[in-house]
Amino acid sequence: MLNLPAWQRCLDAEFGAPSPGGYRVQPEDFVVDEQLDFTPENHGEHLWLRLEKRHQTTLDVVKSVSRLCGVTLRDVGYSGMKDRVAVTRQWLSVHLPGREAPRDLSESLAAVGITVLAQARHPRKLKRGVHRTNHFTLRLSGEALQHPNFFDRWEALCRHGVPNYFGPQRFGPEGRNLQRAEALLAKGWRKRDDRQGMMLSTARSFLFNELLSERLTDGTWCQPLAGDMLMLDGTHSVFTVDAVDDDLIGRAAALDIHPTGALWGVGELAEYQVADYEKRLLACHPMLCEGLVKSGVKRSHRALRARLISPSIEILPNAVVLSFALPRGSFATAVVSELIAHPDFA
Repeated sequence: MLNLPAWQRCLDAEFGAPSPGGYRVQPEDFVVDEQLDFTPENHGEHLWLRLEKRHQTTLDVVKSVSRLCGVTLRDVGYSGMKDRVAVTRQWLSVHLPGREAPRDLSESLAAVGITVLAQARHPRKLKRGVHRTNHFTLRLSGEALQHPNFFDRWEALCRHGVPNYFGPQRFGPEGRNLQRAEALLAKGWRKRDDRQGMMLSTARSFLFNELLSERLTDGTWCQPLAGDMLMLDGTHSVFTVDAVDDDLIGRAAALDIHPTGALWGVGELAEYQVADYEKRLLACHPMLCEGLVKSGVKRSHRALRARLISPSIEILPNAVVLSFALPRGSFATAVVSELIAHPDFA
């Protein structure tokens, strides 16, 4: 049975392991604001709601909205999944053709801990993965803040980026989602057993983290290699390189491009230097890799590194508050794990 390992951090070689610290002691310590790059058009069949929640998952909110509006779960759209123990803000859409939402919708949502911040009509349903970034405001505390290199660690992340690990929340409490995914793929994945595809996502996330950790160990996680598929910063545009030159090395150092790692599935393995990493991953986890291919999920790629967008830090008497944005799909816990030691990252 698979257990989550302690994946390699990028700053340990220079600064050593971080000291113990605290984060997310209460929801207000972890604020997430989902950012779209467009606004609703104020007309159409879909009512878009910008909502704030605490102590609830995005799916909890979807269920409340569908129940109160008298629609099916499929009639409610959202772009990203947000943390439960946090204050999070995001848009949801509700398909209400030819009718208005209940007049007391805001009050009914408030009664279950959900605040309506804004609402507008739009012609289309909100689709998964259309937001551009998530902005985070995080409060950290504890012994780590007193260590002389804490602020050096933060500055290094601002300059060089952060390993784009999937966070521990992807794998469930004590990694139980990973064990469920392992069992499901071992007997043969079926959609009826995994309606939302969460177990496929969990297995692919684990394999990606394993590959990223190995490239961190080798010092190649932010350096292009022959055979790499490189991603342009701020986009999901990619291109493959057969050889690496000074121009690519310079662009990677400037955070203009990032090496990627495979999200395992049906598709050709990498070539040249990158092929060695994928072959070792296949040899180490053959059941997961082969189970994903048999499921039919298509191979894709994810950047190995994420750039912190507009980072800042505020120093308080017994805490610091970090502010930054990350591309959609990147986890703020990847930043936190480089700065403090915490049981979530053990």
